[in-house]
Order: sequence, then structure tokens, then C-alpha cells
Amino acid sequence: MSDGPKADRRMLEALVCPLTHAPLSYDAARQELISRPAQLAFPIREGIPILLIDEARQID
Repeated sequence: MSDGPKADRRMLEALVCPLTHAPLSYDAARQELISRPAQLAFPIREGIPILLIDEARQID
């Protein structure tokens, strides 16, 4: 895990899943945005959310 910049929580609350348009939940420990309907976790790198489906990891 990186000690880089943390994401702005207010900005994250405005984002939605690019696949389902559902709200995303923020996992601060893993620095990811979680889309439960799509079962995807989108990474946050250097404080920037990467909302590309190809960059997301599958979750259970």
C-alpha cells in the first residue's frame, strides 16, 4: 500500500460506478472505490480515482 495522497472524501461521494451508475463506497484502508452492484473495486492512485473497468478488480 502506498503512503501517497489520500482522496478527498467529498469528491468521492459525488462519483458513481461507470458500469451501473450506482453510488460507490470508499474503502480508505485499500484506497479503492467499491461498486457492490457491479462487484468491482476501482483503485485510487496518488489520490486519483481510476474509474476504468479494465483497471478494476473483481470482488465477491
